[in-house]
Amino acid sequence: MSGPLDGIRVLDLTSVIMGPTASQQMADLGADVIKVEPPGGDVMRQSGPMRHAGMGHFYLTTNRNKRSIVLDLKQPAGRDVLLHMAASADVLVYNIRPQAMARLGLGYEDLKRVSPKIIYAGAYGFSQRGPYAARPAYDDLIQGMSGIPWLSAQASGEKPRYAPMVLVDRMLGLQLCNAITTALFHRERSGQGQQVDVPMFEGMLSLVLGEHLAGRLFEPATAPAGYQRSLARDRRPYETRDGFICVLVYNDKHWRSFFDAIGQRPMFDADERFHSQNQRLTHIAHVYGYLGEVFLTRTTAEWLDLLERADIPAARMYSIDDILEDPHLQATGYLEQVTHPSEGEMLRTAIPSEWSATPPVHRHHAPLLGENTLEILREHGYGEERIQELLGDAVVRGPQA
Repeated sequence: MSGPLDGIRVLDLTSVIMGPTASQQMADLGADVIKVEPPGGDVMRQSGPMRHAGMGHFYLTTNRNKRSIVLDLKQPAGRDVLLHMAASADVLVYNIRPQAMARLGLGYEDLKRVSPKIIYAGAYGFSQRGPYAARPAYDDLIQGMSGIPWLSAQASGEKPRYAPMVLVDRMLGLQLCNAITTALFHRERSGQGQQVDVPMFEGMLSLVLGEHLAGRLFEPATAPAGYQRSLARDRRPYETRDGFICVLVYNDKHWRSFFDAIGQRPMFDADERFHSQNQRLTHIAHVYGYLGEVFLTRTTAEWLDLLERADIPAARMYSIDDILEDPHLQATGYLEQVTHPSEGEMLRTAIPSEWSATPPVHRHHAPLLGENTLEILREHGYGEERIQELLGDAVVRGPQA
């Protein structure tokens, strides 16, 4: 076995980040993920930096352990090939709008006819039960609609900005993977396939509102929306005499130990703003402001030593370069130098979960466009003559030089 999903076959019609994140999770856990790409390939193949055209860094980091087949689904023969493959697949996952899948003749009912037990999973912008159903959606739009730029402005006092990463696609990719594997578990128990929808807007709101409804949770409202600690202006890495440090002085034990460590033992009892978790939250601006002043008095190394002895959570603020040099990651082998057959030497991150009985392994590099087309067609019973016909009609495409 090469992971807990060994034996599961996934037809992956996704592109960009959200869908490929989900399917790479499944591939890492042992599923045979067949990436079905249009003739031009996944658009993220063209997102640099890159060494060779069609192998951009985003593509390389979200498509390992998969195989690639190029299939023109706009041609009837291409649709027929996909439906033939679906008959022996466990999952079909896509992230274009359902209306587009229906126009291709690849809606749930079409797939259900050839494979009643298939898990048909779609991830797209909005629930199909509301007026936004047909709207296009991208990470930036959903970040904006779920309040993330507004929250950043509340916290910083500056102009709104998006999170500095493709946050929604990454988070929803994990939700999509979770939904699919849970549907597979249900099918294992019941024998029943089903359609699963994972809308970006609603999915991201489940995370944001879980934290920031705050007083608006209650009817009538007991306080404004927004979790005070997350929105505090000084909730940031603290500046020291020579750098920055990340510290969480959180519970009563931490605060008593902190005041003890800096020689201010009576302050916990003398200043009511520090007395309890709720008091500290009520006066969060003062609390973080106070810490900001205190941390300026010593170097980062001095603080790390002091806080470790006081058993208070603390760490250096890392850059990406610092992460690559971290001794813990080096000890665990999280970052490994590997040789990609076309891209040469590159770094690969480990599969982050650890298993005692079914450990996942790296089985396949991120594939070249159409790298596995011929082998996949042969696995699905296509003879050489029919394969040549499909190639000649540009229904499929094999690997290019």
